[in-house]
Amino acid sequence: MTAVYDLLIRGGTLVNQDGTGTRDVAVKDGKIAAIGDLSGASAGEVIDATGLHVLPGVIDSQVHLREPGNEHKEDLETGGRAAVKGGVTAVFEMPNTKPATITPAAIADKVSRAQHRMYCDFAFYGGATTENAADLVELEQQPGCCGIKIFMGSSTGNLLVPDDEHVREVLRHIKRRAAVHSEDEFRLRERRPLAETGNVHTHPVWRDHIAAINCTERLLRIAREAGKRIHVLHISTAEEMDILARNRDIATVETTPQHLTLTAPECYDEIGTLAQMNPPIREARHREGIWRGLQAGIVDVIGSDHAPHTLEEKANAYPNSPSGMPGVQTLVPIMLDHVNAGRLTLERFVDLTSHGVQRIFGLAGKGRIAVGYDADITIVDMKKKRVIENKWIETRSAWTPFNGKEVTGWPIGTIVRGIKVMWEDEILGDAPGEPMRFVETLGA
Repeated sequence: MTAVYDLLIRGGTLVNQDGTGTRDVAVKDGKIAAIGDLSGASAGEVIDATGLHVLPGVIDSQVHLREPGNEHKEDLETGGRAAVKGGVTAVFEMPNTKPATITPAAIADKVSRAQHRMYCDFAFYGGATTENAADLVELEQQPGCCGIKIFMGSSTGNLLVPDDEHVREVLRHIKRRAAVHSEDEFRLRERRPLAETGNVHTHPVWRDHIAAINCTERLLRIAREAGKRIHVLHISTAEEMDILARNRDIATVETTPQHLTLTAPECYDEIGTLAQMNPPIREARHREGIWRGLQAGIVDVIGSDHAPHTLEEKANAYPNSPSGMPGVQTLVPIMLDHVNAGRLTLERFVDLTSHGVQRIFGLAGKGRIAVGYDADITIVDMKKKRVIENKWIETRSAWTPFNGKEVTGWPIGTIVRGIKVMWEDEILGDAPGEPMRFVETLGA
């Protein structure tokens, strides 16, 4: 009897946990149902993926979608459209909205806003403050919550836990892995006068590499004393890679496509405040150090730190210009271009954007192309050359720091739980987005 599926992806080069090769993938009821030579099967929809690579759905584990409170920059719908247009099937969204996501009710509100309005699947971070440590256990158990975020250095919004005592208190109360923005707030305050008006080149002078290094060393000491797991976000210095390599038992590591691609002073020369983010883009030796960390296996995940602001806001004279840049839509093409340049393998890209996220955060049924898992799939053309342009960008702020950059490797299709939501730049159908589930809270 001929097997009948909902969707068949035929003839593509599949990249998953058991290697790379030409295999078909079948989907039934939103799950991967079969993998292999399925030439005898039929389906309601068939995708001919000949000449294309079929990857586990890319998960961007750091985005800021600005809703509620700053929808003029971005909202959950436009952020989700940007994600799937760029080949991203799921995102973790940050808590520094207005109001901040610091209560169970705030998490529930975001889940309600996002469900069937975002085109990708989603989860939301709860935010730690100096006052809510005792409430974080309940917060991190909420459906759709991916964990707790700690800002040890100030950035966009007003969430801040700068001192050792309160960081220790937060870690003491939570059970899951904490994600941390690691810049030393006390050093940032001390060096604030070094941020020269109108001179964005002084951004990495003010927020220097020592501020990042000192904070990460403090954080690791506190986490080890507390016996807790941490995830250190957007590493921007070469030195931190060496420090984190010595603490792999408790610490996992993220970096961004921006820190792997841009360098100072060139980026500030070329695009000014559009290159301004926290922690900053630094000189080439730091980019090279981050690449060494990635190639040595120290980096666990790539997150875009998608943080859109309008061009009008970015045009303010530094330092009154806000830090952050769009990134979720360009994560895949920028990193595939690095693959084609020989800086990492496609298998390593999959580990950084799918397997690594699943492994670190305990995603239930996502992060792999394996029978029984959600049918989240990113289909890419590794040979396609294209110029990234602002007019392609879906985010409400409608710009990218990579405008005008030619890349090789491009997302062709995005499939979320068996639903084709993007094909060749066209966003399709109704938004199917649902909250992701996590092993540590399945029984909550």
